[in-house]
Amino acid sequence: MTINTGKNIPNDSSIVLLATAATDFGKFGLSGEETNYVKTQINARSPYIALNQLGRWLFVQPVDPKNTAAAEKEKMRLNAAKLHAVITQQKIRSITIVNTIDDTAPAYAFAEGTALSNYQFLKFLNKKDEKQHSLSEINIVGNNIHPTEINHLNFVLEGVCKARDMVNEPANVMTPVQLAAEIKMMGKEAGFDVQTFDKATIEKMKMGGILAVNRGSTEEPAFSVLECKPAAARNKRPIVLVGKAITFDTGGHNLKTHDHINEMKGDMAGGAAVAAVVYAAAKSELPVHVIGLVPSTDNRLSANACSPGDIITMYDGTTVEVLNTDAEGRIILADALAYAKKYDPELVIDMATLTGSAQRALGKHGIALMSNAPRETVERLKQCGETVYERIVEFPLWEEYFDDLRSDIADLKNVGGENAGAITAGKFLEYFTAYPFIHLDIAGVAFAKEADGYRGVGGTGAGVRLLFEFFRTYLEI
Repeated sequence: MTINTGKNIPNDSSIVLLATAATDFGKFGLSGEETNYVKTQINARSPYIALNQLGRWLFVQPVDPKNTAAAEKEKMRLNAAKLHAVITQQKIRSITIVNTIDDTAPAYAFAEGTALSNYQFLKFLNKKDEKQHSLSEINIVGNNIHPTEINHLNFVLEGVCKARDMVNEPANVMTPVQLAAEIKMMGKEAGFDVQTFDKATIEKMKMGGILAVNRGSTEEPAFSVLECKPAAARNKRPIVLVGKAITFDTGGHNLKTHDHINEMKGDMAGGAAVAAVVYAAAKSELPVHVIGLVPSTDNRLSANACSPGDIITMYDGTTVEVLNTDAEGRIILADALAYAKKYDPELVIDMATLTGSAQRALGKHGIALMSNAPRETVERLKQCGETVYERIVEFPLWEEYFDDLRSDIADLKNVGGENAGAITAGKFLEYFTAYPFIHLDIAGVAFAKEADGYRGVGGTGAGVRLLFEFFRTYLEI
């Protein structure tokens, strides 16, 4: 859904006023009685106020200028999700958000929350019309609204929805080869280069991690290399993004149990997010040279599958004793991280639904970060997490954690001990780096079993808004 901007409110559009108690509501056609009612409700801290004016709805969304920017923006997104339920119930087709205050951040956040709440994945329903949301148009007008900001918002939202779509596709459709094809189409649409390595090429490159995980599958692996390099790029060396793309994870011989396996089509959310943020950056024409690496396979159990105790040789020659076949994501990421060295990158960020440990520690509310990058860079990314409310908690990468990964018969093991599983996974990945590195474990935030505000059910697109905002602040746009 595209967010439109202009000077006028369409005649057939319902209105959402972003206002305070000091707003002159008479300018918007409210009677004295209506104005008193609205101000009373604002002072009572109502999430929104609804008025039916002869068939056209007018909603007032209170804004608290005393609140912190990040908290107020998230409140706007969540209130937009609540109001979206009313919009759907009333079968409203068009809304116009009117910003009556000087600050534009709450208005953009409200539009963002509305658009994300309106997302649906209905591809496989035969009777789509019965569940299709009524809202088809969002307009935004008023004080200080800037077309460039609206364009950036549209492109990042488009990226989020593409990431959600890829994650929500079933594994029998979104195979590794099909994922690579989707990424190539995104490149054509947005104007960035995509190179796809097939199984034969991966074998020639001796990417032993990807090949080991793929051994149990009937689907071939793929390795996608995305590059967006505008002429006006401000970074002299590229930022490389690496995304885990396990299109379905059974756990292999370490078979997943209970209902955890039901959401394992979402184990490629990191790869989807990497592709989507490169897409958004390219369409927005951000002056950033960014490379995306998306290694992809599924992790199946068969007679050919990698077994616990096997020793594999990675792309960079490192030998790894595989003690847990359900710790496969780090194995394919390691090949990609080693491959990233060829670019002499300024910074490498990986995103992965990597560990249950991170999910148990932070639940659905946070992303686990581990890093050896400069402090300023890490703090900047964490602040971006607060801004878009994809919040980050930093875990350490102390050298002592590497002791748990030492093997007696190979260079290292693919798992550590019983404790600190998210950290030892990050430490495993760090072994394959030789550059400033940030690891983001998005296991808890990438897939929602039930509706969660504007995130909805299924793939959330986590990481896309975070990294897009990071690019903007990193480049000081």
